[in-house]
Amino acid sequence: MAKAPANTYSLLADIGGTNTRVALARGTELLPETIRRYRNADYPGLETVLSAFLAEEGNPDCVGACVAAAGPVRDGVANLTNLDWTIDAATVARAAHAETVAVLNDLQAQGHALGHLDAGALTTLVEGPEGGPQATRLVIGLGTGFNCAPVYEAPGGRFVPPAEAGHANLPIRTEEELELCRELETVHGFPSVEEVLSGRGLVHTYSWLARRGGQPREVSSAEVFAALEAGNDPVAEETMRLFVKILGTVTGNLSLIHLPFGGIFLIGGMARAVTPWLGRFGYAEAMRDKGRFAGFMKNFAVHVIEDDYAALTGCAHHLAARLPR
Repeated sequence: MAKAPANTYSLLADIGGTNTRVALARGTELLPETIRRYRNADYPGLETVLSAFLAEEGNPDCVGACVAAAGPVRDGVANLTNLDWTIDAATVARAAHAETVAVLNDLQAQGHALGHLDAGALTTLVEGPEGGPQATRLVIGLGTGFNCAPVYEAPGGRFVPPAEAGHANLPIRTEEELELCRELETVHGFPSVEEVLSGRGLVHTYSWLARRGGQPREVSSAEVFAALEAGNDPVAEETMRLFVKILGTVTGNLSLIHLPFGGIFLIGGMARAVTPWLGRFGYAEAMRDKGRFAGFMKNFAVHVIEDDYAALTGCAHHLAARLPR
């Protein structure tokens, strides 16, 4: 990219447990030709990632920077849940030479992207009534980890509060789910939602079911999906059945907490990967299985976001609202 005048671009980064995506934006316009992906294991921290990216882009002097991190953020400091990095606003400002800096939780960034994505980026999984412009929406992320964020349209602008929903206890309704919960507590220390509804969670469930069936073996999440496609592994099928049921239950629980009449939006690599199996294994039925509130649950439509860079779009819009006019 040709050298631009100072304060032309903003720097954006979406930091997951495995990869970091970085890009430049002009105002709210994400510049697709600048998007790059970096493998976190190859770098000691975010500052080196941002420095490498900016060097490739001719070291622009950015007007602002916004980073979204997969972990809790407090007072401008993010601690990644599945990566030994700590990110603070001062570090981002130094790397980007930026005057305005924002540090968000990654699901907050996804929430800020809603309404700003291409129409083709959304696929409807569960039909429901269309909410009005002020209706609450809910983003649920499944990837290396699990989390959610409600999206509120407030008088002063969009408000997307952070959460760490993936670290709440698993819901338990059956003997099978109780047995899985006990296994997770024994092996991993705590039976959290994320220990099932994530990439590693799929592996945990498969390993448990394989041992339970007397044929213990280790697999990757990619191998589970390959076995599902091949249709030759009953353990893989049982794993996905249980995964989808628990995902439906958790989605329903979060829906009752936040009342997202504007829709639920699944995001992340695992969300996209499991989409073909949701209908087959009863996701909508599990989501709506709430006793006398089963009919009420039909108020909530569910969509999957197909845009892998939605968090960057959200960062651009959040930052643009903070920049001096």
